[in-house]
Amino acid sequence: MQINFLAILFAALVPLLTGFIWYNPKVFGKIWMREAGLSEDKMRGANMGLIIISSIVLSILMGFFLQFVTIHQFGAVGMVGGDPDLAKPSFTAFMHDYGTAYRSFGHGALHSFITGVFFVLPLISINAMFERKSWKYALINAAYWTFTITIMGGIICGWYAIDGFNWVTQK
Repeated sequence: MQINFLAILFAALVPLLTGFIWYNPKVFGKIWMREAGLSEDKMRGANMGLIIISSIVLSILMGFFLQFVTIHQFGAVGMVGGDPDLAKPSFTAFMHDYGTAYRSFGHGALHSFITGVFFVLPLISINAMFERKSWKYALINAAYWTFTITIMGGIICGWYAIDGFNWVTQK
């Protein structure tokens, strides 16, 4: 199974864009800073170049994971041990019939949204409770990540429609 690095790289830029808007002082930025216990002075003292580069690298890792959440064909390839060339002819026929099934922005967004609600929200909420942060803090961050990965997953899953990427196993 081929990995679409271009889709992942493009999706990895989404957290920066959505974060720029979400955490803007006119949106949730002031509330988030207050709930996180941050000040304008502390925010200014950061190495933004390092933060942005690190964010992109970590977002690429999330993109790799989101492929497996949103693109069902990875599961089919996993069922044959990861190498379609070693699979039985029935696998090739299956991929020919269903190799592009559910490859859309909407489908990827749906699976990523579900991941946000059932994985990201609990994860962030548990951390927030142990950090003695408010529910407001947890909900702002969980909603941000749910929204962000919803878009990322949509891009990663729906990229097929953009570039005509061939999922049918060729022998």
